[in-house]
Amino acid sequence: MIAVPDQTLDITGEVCPMTFVRTKLKLERMQPGELLAVRLRGEEPLRNVPRAAREEGHAILAIEPDGDAHLVTIRRA
Repeated sequence: MIAVPDQTLDITGEVCPMTFVRTKLKLERMQPGELLAVRLRGEEPLRNVPRAAREEGHAILAIEPDGDAHLVTIRRA
């Protein structure tokens, strides 16, 4: 991982579109520049969460395998 995240969010039990809704709500409660580590599972969330976060102006710092899931690190815009 790039740095220690300020917040973490596990959305492995969620399905789209709730995966990004939960991510967006968490990001909105964070300060600019803070890091959020999102643990997600499945191809659709892996495509949609990083894309939607970029569209909102946030930076995707890393996408890493994490057991049977992935960990996406996002810097809050």
